[in-house]
Amino acid sequence: MLDGKRILLIVGGGIAAYKALELVRQLRERGAAVRVVLTEGGSHFVTPLSFAVLSGEKAFTDLFDLKDEAEIGHIQLSREADLVVVAPATANLLAKMANGLANDLASTVLMATDKSVLVAPAMNVRMWEHPATSRNIAVLRADGVRFVGPEEGDMACGEFGPGRMSEPSEIIDAIERVLPSAHGVSLKGRHVLITSGPTHEPIDPVRYIANRSSGKQGHALALAAKDLGARVTLISGPTHLPDIPGVTTVKVETAADMLDAALAALPADVAICAAAVADWRVAHQAEEKLKKAEGQTALNLALSRNPDILATLAAPSASRPTLVIGFAAETETIITHAQAKLSRKGADWIVANDVSPGTGIMGGGHTEVHLVSGTGVEDWPAMGKDEMATKLLARAAEALHAMQLAAE
Repeated sequence: MLDGKRILLIVGGGIAAYKALELVRQLRERGAAVRVVLTEGGSHFVTPLSFAVLSGEKAFTDLFDLKDEAEIGHIQLSREADLVVVAPATANLLAKMANGLANDLASTVLMATDKSVLVAPAMNVRMWEHPATSRNIAVLRADGVRFVGPEEGDMACGEFGPGRMSEPSEIIDAIERVLPSAHGVSLKGRHVLITSGPTHEPIDPVRYIANRSSGKQGHALALAAKDLGARVTLISGPTHLPDIPGVTTVKVETAADMLDAALAALPADVAICAAAVADWRVAHQAEEKLKKAEGQTALNLALSRNPDILATLAAPSASRPTLVIGFAAETETIITHAQAKLSRKGADWIVANDVSPGTGIMGGGHTEVHLVSGTGVEDWPAMGKDEMATKLLARAAEALHAMQLAAE
């Protein structure tokens, strides 16, 4: 249920706007209070009166309605809600959000909000697949915006493909994942430690050993933990992602640096090792740039094992986090390798996924994982990395709560 939750719904201009009426009805049925901001384009498909009747509140449309600005204002609209939902989120709205444009009520509210934002895209398949839209989505995900959909199917324009707005019930499921406290789940008063991104192991002053990790999953986990009320320490290898407001970010380069930072951040209630740590480092880093000799066809480097951060944090000790979660990025026999890693490292859970070429998971925005624990394996459906992060942190909060009750 969403009893007492306040949802601000922004309705963009597209045929999918008619689904927003049903979304309002279902949100009200679940106990949420809903205010609606209707764009000019959205009002061509659905009237403000329709939303007013279903929500029990006036639907807001005009940034320059002085009476509304005096009584409520776009700042209040943006901050009185527990969550801002954009459905349908058109290509135009996504572009405005990604580029910080604020030239109407909807875009101004989105710029002014300090709350989480969930968007349900809806547009023609060609618009969805356009490089500009892909760039905008990447920016928004990096900014912490959550996505639900779009789905694949027949379009109103007669084409077929991804671009259909998710159904109201699916959007509500996503709302409850973003607002898991609706189910009584919270990490308030807890400290969550997360490692993220790659490590860079120097060969010489200009070269290094690394991998393809983008850090998107680790940063999504940090944002989800913060949203659940946790104090979050994010230890990040080199990425291009912006820092998350309200999260303590410690930036490191090497695996040894990452381990030192993780140990310094203890104690923690939860440790999530999502970083793709290089297993090996060069035994003897060159002080000057290595030059190739005339006719040289090979270079032999002596490598040394890097410290095992997950195993170190999971080892029995007075400072061991209550819940230690590792990640296993595999390309074959995913479950078997994950179960072996769970036993070998001493972790409580392993989140396993297939990062084979062609999956698009490494560096992409979506993932499909298996949660491996001592009690079995759960196969989770494909979802956005931000959705997966929210689901995993909610499970962690539930597990901590159950452990606390068992100890009392």
